[in-house]
Amino acid sequence: MTSTSQGINPHAAQPVSFAALLRSLWRNRQLVLQMTKREVIGRYRGSIMGLAWSFFNPILMLLVYTFVFSVVFKARWGTTGAEESKSLFAIVLFVGMIVHGLFAEVLNRAPSIILSNVSYVKKVVFPLEILPVVAMGAALFHSSVSLSVLLAAFMLFNGFIHWTAIFIPLVLLPIVILTLGFAWVLTSLGVYLRDVGQTIGVITTILMFLSPVLYPITAVPEKLRPVIMGNPLTFIIEQAREVLVWGHTPHWTGLAVYTVLSSVVAWLGFVWFQKTRKGFADVI
Repeated sequence: MTSTSQGINPHAAQPVSFAALLRSLWRNRQLVLQMTKREVIGRYRGSIMGLAWSFFNPILMLLVYTFVFSVVFKARWGTTGAEESKSLFAIVLFVGMIVHGLFAEVLNRAPSIILSNVSYVKKVVFPLEILPVVAMGAALFHSSVSLSVLLAAFMLFNGFIHWTAIFIPLVLLPIVILTLGFAWVLTSLGVYLRDVGQTIGVITTILMFLSPVLYPITAVPEKLRPVIMGNPLTFIIEQAREVLVWGHTPHWTGLAVYTVLSSVVAWLGFVWFQKTRKGFADVI
């Protein structure tokens, strides 16, 4: 059987090695970029301001956070002395929201990805495994815009930006890889179990409250901290704050270990997706 006929046959066995994963991502990189662009533009098609909404949304949210937590609640993150400005709580909070938003946007969307692209399953020779990658690309675009707004606000409030901010792509890389692994599993499960789409939204919300998004880790009782530290978002959120807010270099060893473990999860998710995709056409 030729490779072309394998691509047409939805029941054909698909490669599952880690090398096959990397080859697929590299071979289809242009397609991923094109579909990501279409995804981002399509989200705002028909609105008067179009893509400008991608900038206004994080600006509005940051203004709301600043007002509510700095003016109404007069909340402080726990730093001592006068070094904590009125706007710091909102900025620290916004970093956590950006990391969680990247994670949650992809996972909340994953269960419906195949269902909303049925034509790719039944009629077209198409690398279905890149669909979660496209969703990640769109989420990364919005996260990048939010990060730009965050850095602009930090510059406005403080008059400088920490040089360590250049490390933020390396800090986010492990959570991107991990999220893709989960997304491949959820994308597959969403075809067979339609309730997954309803459940994952609840889970991502719970993970937000069980990570130091809205509070510092020091505010958690000592006996409950292992629960918070076990959350995959916690380490990345804390490291993002280290490089963006506090001006410290990241924990390189921790990031390296996290990246290796994330890569294993991503590969296992890819294997699951490739093994289960042959039944998509029958279920849909």
